[in-house]
Order: sequence, then structure tokens, then C-alpha cells
Amino acid sequence: MRMAHLVTNCSFSPSPAVKAPSGSTSYCRNVVLQSSKSLFSKSCSLKQRKSYVTRASAAVQGQTQTPLTSSQESSGHSSSKAKKVMVIGGDGYCGWATALHLSNKGYEVAIVDNLVRRLFDHQLGLDSLTPITSIQDRVRRWKALTGKTIQLYIGDICDFEFLSEGFKSFEPDAAVHFGEQRSAPYSMIDRSRAVYTQHNNVIGTLNVLFAIKEYCEECHLVKLGTMGEYGTPNIDIEEGFITITHNGRTDTLPYPKQASSFYHLSKVHDSHNIAFTCKAWGIRATDLNQGVVYGLRTDETAMHEELSNRFDYDGVFGTALNRFCVQAAVGHPLTVYGKGGQTRGYLDIRDTVQCVELAIANPAKPGEFRVFNQFTEQFSVNDLAKLVTAAGAKLGLDVQTKSVPNPRVEAEEHYYNAKHTKLIELGLVPHLLSDSLLDSVLNFAIQYKDRVDTTQIMPSVSWKKIGAKPRTVSV
Repeated sequence: MRMAHLVTNCSFSPSPAVKAPSGSTSYCRNVVLQSSKSLFSKSCSLKQRKSYVTRASAAVQGQTQTPLTSSQESSGHSSSKAKKVMVIGGDGYCGWATALHLSNKGYEVAIVDNLVRRLFDHQLGLDSLTPITSIQDRVRRWKALTGKTIQLYIGDICDFEFLSEGFKSFEPDAAVHFGEQRSAPYSMIDRSRAVYTQHNNVIGTLNVLFAIKEYCEECHLVKLGTMGEYGTPNIDIEEGFITITHNGRTDTLPYPKQASSFYHLSKVHDSHNIAFTCKAWGIRATDLNQGVVYGLRTDETAMHEELSNRFDYDGVFGTALNRFCVQAAVGHPLTVYGKGGQTRGYLDIRDTVQCVELAIANPAKPGEFRVFNQFTEQFSVNDLAKLVTAAGAKLGLDVQTKSVPNPRVEAEEHYYNAKHTKLIELGLVPHLLSDSLLDSVLNFAIQYKDRVDTTQIMPSVSWKKIGAKPRTVSV
């Protein structure tokens, strides 16, 4: 077995802004992070950069019920061996909460992450509203509190050698894939970020599919997609597939996709690649088309301040409801884009972790490509603004709303009715948006309002003005 090199042996510093060399063809990844190698100092050897890190023992202690592995489920055999789950992108907003939740439920968990989301903050001059500790301190604190070990593999899944070592070493029963550049505005900053987003997301997912095929053919892929793949059609949105009768013939086909950014387009391509490999290689996969996530705390992240999750409020990574709560807390008018009729599916982050657990516990069959629409309620932007205004008034906040020019290319008034029954049928018990939840998020925003950089509130990325020239300064 290869020995791991601790990332703490290498100094970490954010890379400076990078300008594209004339005629460069490799700039697509260099502009973002000078390739994943910028996460390590020049003193680190190539072998250190490509090796996985923090290969710790994986004993899960103190569980009265142990999730079964795929082979145990199929054979009906029960043992004390925990099901292994690899959480790719486990240092991010959804990934961190999911990793802790699964570990707490008795799964043996490994996090795979290249920490690039933290680098994006350094490059763009952004920061989480809530202070977050390093991933190493996070997993150490989790072990100290619970006795449970989360293994940590630091590296880029676009590096297939690194990913292969992780799969061969950990041998996951399920791989939960959050490990993508997840911001539509980020993908629309400039050409280089658009190229990076599509390369990172599509190639990374392809590598995961090949790793499953080569090393863990029974592994169930749980992939985080997005409701944004569907767009806003003038018909009901089904869960992944639609039955059509045309010229007297009927077929069930993938639901049409109308992506609205280079990020969303990368997710569409992911879905096609996963569906193809299920058919061609017999991979088992669940595509979770997730709505917009809001909230901050789960049972696990609330256990200690060092387990706190990140909370983005800026115009690049912040989501609508979270942004509105921060704007209300600091006295900034709520920024409604255009007419404000844009309607989407939303869910509490506590439901994100619940949905992922349900998908893992009820895996797809070999060769099956399932699609679940993962959200619990639908709101327009105007709906959210009214809810935050009312919740703020109860806390003594004078919340104002203003319409700002919409930086996106999207319908601002439209029909929207998306189906979302499959996860409910598996047992999802939703946390619907309530006054108490809004009160909780607003109070967090008030608690940390001194950390808010108000210059990051207004949108600064335009869908129509995106250009080839790199934007190397804070957006």
C-alpha cells in the first residue's frame, strides 16, 4: 500500500492572479488554480502532490445499527461491517454536512477534495459569513467528539492516478459526487472560468465513472445534479424522463434539457455520460437533480464551532434565500433580479443530507440510471423577499426590497411545476421553510454581520458581457 504524505508537510498559500500567456491552450485550468498543483508549495515533490493524504484507520465505533454493503444487501447477509461511502467534494457546503451526517449514521466515510473552493475565495476576495476551520481540524474535531474517523484524501479527481489510488485503497460501496464547480455566476465570469467549469466537472465525473468501472464495479454512484438542467419549460417537469406520443408511436425519453449557464450545461453533459455508462457498463447510478439549498446548521455541524459549515452570501456563490437573510441583517435592500418572478425548487440543507442517505440506503440496480428531483417547495424570488421582510420585521429589522437589473439571461415570469415524489416515496420527511428557520438564519446573519463585506452583495457577473479576457481582479 502506498504511504500517504500529509498535506501539513507542504505550505499552502493562495496563488496570485494569473494572466493567460499568448496563444496558450492550457490556460483553462491554470487561470483558476494554476492547476491543482498550486495547492502545494514548490518544495513538495511530484509524488507528494499526486498522493492521497491522511490515510487513517477507518474504525467506526459505538453504532447499534450498521448499514450493509452492496454485496451484503444482495445476498441478504448481515455483518458488523459498515457500508463505505466516499464523499467527493466533502469540504464544501453540501458535502461537509453530508459527510458528517453519514458518519454519524454509522457509515464508514472518506472525503475526497482538492480544497479548490477555498482557493476561489482567495482569488475573488470572498469569504464565508461563518468562520470555517481547515478540513484537517474539522475531521480531528469530529473524531474527538464522536470517536468516528473520517478518512481524508486531498487531491484532484481530474488526476485519474490520484482518484484510482483512492478507489483502490478505500473500496467504496457508494460514491457521493459533490466534487464540481457549482456556481453558475462563476462559470460566466470569463472564458477561462467557463472552460475550467466544463473541464473540471465533465472530466472529473468521467474519471469517477472509469474508476468505478475499473476498481469498484458494484459501487453505487450518487451524483448531485441540478434542477437547472431542465430550465423553465411551459409544461410540467417530470423526474428525469417523459413519455411522449409522436406520430402514433410512444416512447419514454430523457426529459428535454434547457440549461442556462456554462455550469448548468456541464451538469447536462454529466447526466448524459452517466446514463450512457449505466447502459454500456452496467453502472448503478442515481442522479439527484437538486434545487436551491438554504440554511446553515445540521445536527452534526451544530455540535461544535469547529464543525461549522460555510455560508456564502456574495453574488457569485451565495444562493437567494441565504443572500437575502444577510442583506436584511446588515440593512442592505434585498436584491431582486428584474421582475422577481423567477420560480425554483428549494430545500433545507437538512433535507439534502437526508435525501443522499435515502439514495444510498436504497441503491439503484446494476445498469439502472435513476433521476430524483431533490427539492421540497417552490418559491419565486418575490416570495422569498416577502418572507424575509416579514421575518425581519419580527426581529425589529426594517427590510427594504429593490429591483436590480438582472445579470442573467432567463425568463423573469414563467410557468413552473416540477414533480418531486420519488424521494418522498423512499421516506423523505421534509423540513419546510418556516418562521423558526428564517428566524434562525437571520439571527446567525446578525451574529456575524461584522464579517459581511457589503461590496460583495451586488451582482457583478453578467451573462451578456462575459468575454475572452481574463478577469484577474476581485469580481
